Formats: sequence, structure tokens, C-alpha cells
Amino acid sequence: MATEITEFSYLPAQAEALGVPLPPVERLSLPLADGRTLSALRFGTAAPQVTLLHGAGLNAHTWDTTALALERPLLSIDLAGHGDSSWRGDADYSPRMLAADVAAALETWTSQPQLIVGQSLGGLTGAALAASRPDLVSGLVVVDITPGIDVSAGPATLRAFYAGPTDFATRDELVEKAMSLGFGGTRPETERGVFLNTRVRSDGRVEWKHHFAHLAAQTLAAHDPGTVETPSPRHETGWDDLVGVRAPLTLVRASRGFVAEADAAELQRRIPSARVVVLDATHNVQETAPAALADLIAASADPRSFSHP
Repeated sequence: MATEITEFSYLPAQAEALGVPLPPVERLSLPLADGRTLSALRFGTAAPQVTLLHGAGLNAHTWDTTALALERPLLSIDLAGHGDSSWRGDADYSPRMLAADVAAALETWTSQPQLIVGQSLGGLTGAALAASRPDLVSGLVVVDITPGIDVSAGPATLRAFYAGPTDFATRDELVEKAMSLGFGGTRPETERGVFLNTRVRSDGRVEWKHHFAHLAAQTLAAHDPGTVETPSPRHETGWDDLVGVRAPLTLVRASRGFVAEADAAELQRRIPSARVVVLDATHNVQETAPAALADLIAASADPRSFSHP
């Protein structure tokens, strides 16, 4: 009898490849006041020191390799509309709205201010959280995003991939589609990504977990396909939030990502105390340079590595 694959099935091999022990990892669930549920992964049994926030269209498992390499107790949260967290009926996934959920999670699951590490949409969400709830944040690492960068304006093949269809007969069908478009790296890596970002409905069809794919498909049905983009995390309030952060702030710029030198320079102009670090990676730094990112996070968790503004 074949062993059933679960969301935790991939972790032992990842830990072995890194040469690190496999910590206890569990799925957490938090009922919210409006009836939705927020979900997260907890690595380790001690009080979390670090909280990880993923980008649009991803989920908490995008951080698995980085989390294992970090070897610290931490939380990795599924933002609303992603992973095992509920979709929003109003489809409002702006950073300030998402930050309110994260604040509720930290009030419940943590006992000390957190080093918040957010990639892309998660970075803007982390800024909104740090600006509005400084009591919950000891430091902020923003990964490959600054306000005004439209990460949805990426390759046309990526937009088409998420624009539809949103359900499939099998996960293998989706793996084949992803690989035909050049996504996902090796087949095992693609199979893992597809498994962790999809679910099987009651009718047996496989669908994306994240709401963005479904919203993109709705837009495709209503407009000229040539103009369709997935929802963008670009928000006018982003700079206000970043400037309002009082905790130590680091921007990680991926050398092959979306943040250009000019974007990083603008952040440093607005926030002279901010630190900018360049890593050799693509936009999803946590997947393409996890060890380097883990080293940076570990250093950032040490308050002696910062000078406070």
C-alpha cells in the first residue's frame, strides 16, 4: 500500500539535503472575528522568534527550505486568500487588510515581538503591520519589493498560466502544464509546488488554493485576454507604511528579481536608516537562494546587527 502524501511529506528530504535536523512542524488554525480562518505553519516547539509572510499566489510552504535552514522557532503564515486560509468575500487583499489578520495571529501564537520577513506582497504586508502595530514587530526584512512595483506585470506566460483554467482533472495535468511553460525547475520540484498549492474538490477536480488564480480567470472571461493581469500588490499607501516603520528595516534585492537599483536607492532616500542587501536570486528569493536568505534572517534577528533609527 502506497504511503499517503501529506503537506509534511517533503520536509525530511529537504532537511537531509541541508544537513540539518528536522524540527517538529504543525499546522495551526485561528478562527477570526468575521468567520474566516487564518492558517499557519509552526516550526519548532519554543516561542516563535520569526514570522514569515509569502508573496501573492504562494503559501506558507514556499518558506520550507529557508525555515529549515534557519533552525529557529518560527511561524509561516498563509495570508488570506492563500494556502489553507479563507478567501475574502470582498477580494480585498491589500497589505493593510492582510496585516490586520497577521496581527491577530501574532497576538494568539507569539509571546514576543517578531522579526517579520515578507516577500513581495508579504513584504508590503509586513510594512503595514510594523507601521500600525510596532509592539508586535522587532525588525522587518522586506524581500524584493518596494511600493509601486507591479509584480503582476511579469512574463506573459506566467499571467496566462494563472489566468486559467482554474481546475484540472489531476495534479499531473497541472505539472505538465507548468513544465511546458518552463516553470518549477525539476519535475520533483514542480510536483511538490503543485501539490502544496492545490486541493482536491468534492467533485474530484483539482483547483488552485489561492484566490488570485480564480480572480484572474474571472477577469479573463470579462475582458480582452490581451489586457488581463493577476491582482497587483501595488498600493499608494505602501510608502507611508514603510516610512512609518520604527523597527530596524532591511530590503533584500534579488539580482534577478523585480527591485531595480533605482528602486532600492529610492527606499534609502526615503528611509536613510534602511539597509539594502543584494542576493543572487530571482524574485522568489526564499526558493532560489534559501540558505543565503536564512543567513541574512539569522543576522537580522540579532539586534546587535542593526543601528536603530
